[in-house]
Amino acid sequence: MNHNPAGRGNRLGGGGAVALAGTGGRWQHPGARSAGESRGYVAQSKRIVVLVSGQGTNLQALIDAGTDPGYGARVVLVVSDRPGAHGLERARRAGIPTEVVRLEDHPDRPAFDRAIRDAVAAAHPDVVCLAGFMRILGPEFVRAFPDRIVNTHPSLLPAFPGAHAVRETLAYGVRVSGCTVHLVDEEVDHGPVLLQVAVPIEDGDDERRLHERIKVQERRLLPAAVRLVAFDRVHLDGRRARLDPDPARPLPAEAARSSEDDDVPDRQPVRRALVSVFDKQGLDRLAAALGGAGVEVVSTGSTALALEGHRLTVTRVEELTGAPEMLGGRVKTLHPRVHAGLLADTSLPEHRAELEAAGIAPFDLVVVNLYPFEQAVADPEAGDDLAIERIDIGGPSMLRAAAKNHTRVAVVCDPADYGLVGDALAAGGTTLEQRRVLAAHAFARSAAYDAAIAAWFAGRAGAPEGEEELPAILPLGARRKLALRYGENPHQAAALYTATQPGAPRPWGLAAATQLAGKELSYNNLLDADAALDMAAEYADRPFAVIIKHTNPCGAAWGATLEAAYAAALEGDPVSAYGGIVGLSRPLDEATARRIAEVFTEVIVAPGFDQAALEVLAAKKSLRLLRVDLDRPREALLLRSVAGGLLAQEPDLGRDDVTGWKLVCGDPPAGDLLADLELAWTAAKHVKSNAIVLARGGRLVGVGAGQQNRVDSARIAVAKAGERAAGAAAGSDAYFPFPDGLQVLADAGVRAVAQPGGSVRDDVVTAAAVEAGVTMFHTGRRHFRH
Repeated sequence: MNHNPAGRGNRLGGGGAVALAGTGGRWQHPGARSAGESRGYVAQSKRIVVLVSGQGTNLQALIDAGTDPGYGARVVLVVSDRPGAHGLERARRAGIPTEVVRLEDHPDRPAFDRAIRDAVAAAHPDVVCLAGFMRILGPEFVRAFPDRIVNTHPSLLPAFPGAHAVRETLAYGVRVSGCTVHLVDEEVDHGPVLLQVAVPIEDGDDERRLHERIKVQERRLLPAAVRLVAFDRVHLDGRRARLDPDPARPLPAEAARSSEDDDVPDRQPVRRALVSVFDKQGLDRLAAALGGAGVEVVSTGSTALALEGHRLTVTRVEELTGAPEMLGGRVKTLHPRVHAGLLADTSLPEHRAELEAAGIAPFDLVVVNLYPFEQAVADPEAGDDLAIERIDIGGPSMLRAAAKNHTRVAVVCDPADYGLVGDALAAGGTTLEQRRVLAAHAFARSAAYDAAIAAWFAGRAGAPEGEEELPAILPLGARRKLALRYGENPHQAAALYTATQPGAPRPWGLAAATQLAGKELSYNNLLDADAALDMAAEYADRPFAVIIKHTNPCGAAWGATLEAAYAAALEGDPVSAYGGIVGLSRPLDEATARRIAEVFTEVIVAPGFDQAALEVLAAKKSLRLLRVDLDRPREALLLRSVAGGLLAQEPDLGRDDVTGWKLVCGDPPAGDLLADLELAWTAAKHVKSNAIVLARGGRLVGVGAGQQNRVDSARIAVAKAGERAAGAAAGSDAYFPFPDGLQVLADAGVRAVAQPGGSVRDDVVTAAAVEAGVTMFHTGRRHFRH
């Protein structure tokens, strides 16, 4: 690479020692080869080191490019900060050495940067490529490989730098995005631009769909840019890069097919396609792309009519098979002339011979989306007959057949991928990597579809006689509803999925909620909102408000009005309420909205929002408003992940009937005290164990949550309540194993306690309650929450 006099430092020679920018000295890795050894080795091929954190699709593009001897460069090492990164597996399959350098194994970031630097330098790279590497590299690393580090970014830099470029592109409403390949300097997304290509934003684009189309272009540009750097065909003038293209390998032309694309060995031309879709969304764009590429199209029924309406010539499937559609359309594509064309491996001479003998032509592309079974069963008015009719048979068969044969056939099951198809057609066909991605989508869709059907049938059929209460096989279908900024912490990726299971065939709860206002939801927001929804649903029979912090209620109360309920809940712990999540049992009205607006609140969860309330809160731009039905399917299981599996249990639903409690000591409490006792007991069910909850005057006044012993939880609850503990009622989610926890409550003036009972020392605890003059009930039911 040639530099202007004000360049960043000495050139890093391919296979030589690393020059430290700005020092003129040389830093030699202990494992480096001698200069003579380096020169002899590099003469054979330029060396690429790739850093990955995820799937490694850009890495695969570089590996594929390196299989062409004319490319003149190859990947010699893949380094990741994540042991489970799929990119490492891609490298191993290709016989490329790998190394893992984890941040958590080093005392600080500079030490981590030095470890990465040493690992990379030991491979003597001509180019270092960041292919989805999710760490910002520090100055020590960047200076070790000056102007030799190549990165991609999913926007047209300098517009929309940073980690959320695609999301921000859509949010700003621009009409063109794209991808950039650039050199890395010591600032984020700032180095000299090498190559760029525009990607138009289409109607209906969401973040995933747009990003997938951008990735297609990234995989086109990256190998070309890496080769330019490796062969010193980049000249820098400050931040401006001037390219000296290799006449033997012209650069990819913007928005056009390039010679680089022609050299992809696994590109499969699309000459013949089968299209059969229920959802006709985007079919006009697909028809234009297929027609423009001269693809022969076979189609079925209403899909054929729609394509013809978009001026595309099609062959009807009955013309292909020689058999008409049967049984009201139930039998259309289940025929050897269709499935042989999908499943044939045309690389095998015997398959080609059989096709030729039968007069069957293979398909290169299959576009199928399925009957909307999930939507049918989500409609409470839809009967079983419609649900059964919405079970697709031929569609999943074609998806699975094409996905199995993805080395030869591309399969598309989502209109969101039509843009990818158009790009592939323009480039001369689909690549193996694209076909792998599409096959994965198809199998995932088929699995989720079958899971939804199995869940619906399981809910209808019930458990066979003699079978355990929970099913031996739990069919789950989950579809990503929302990509989240991150998980509990910024270094964790996260998403919200809608899920179907036996007894819950349709979306419900937060997965079916509508966000009316506010910033995007975070993982922690959703956890807390779920806790708020769970407790608000307990009191759907009256105006009720709960305030949640870290999934525990810090305030909860009922009232004559929703405003009164919220005001009482806030009085329970006004300090902890700051930054809390509010759950309501009634639609939010204007008066309550004005109260809530006085306190910093992250989320409001309610079954509805009056227009006047929305107007009051309109100035709170960050406040998230979630409209959600309080009803929960009683048959839906609670699921939690454990290492390698799932724990499933029935939900702990409904308030306990106080008339079933056993009075073990003290006088029966009067109405108000009994109501407080019921509130404290119900709230304890929603507090992390060990849980002690105090209530007085129809509101929570003290919560002791999540302590390793019940005595500390009692002390915290009493401390929170202060003087309000005198005369309060207490709920304990599990029994008192010793009288010490009860004594803490009695000493604070608590008048009544509800606890499950069942300890071997119940008589000792009861005797302590009698001595303290405390009324105590055994509820007979425990409410642990871990």
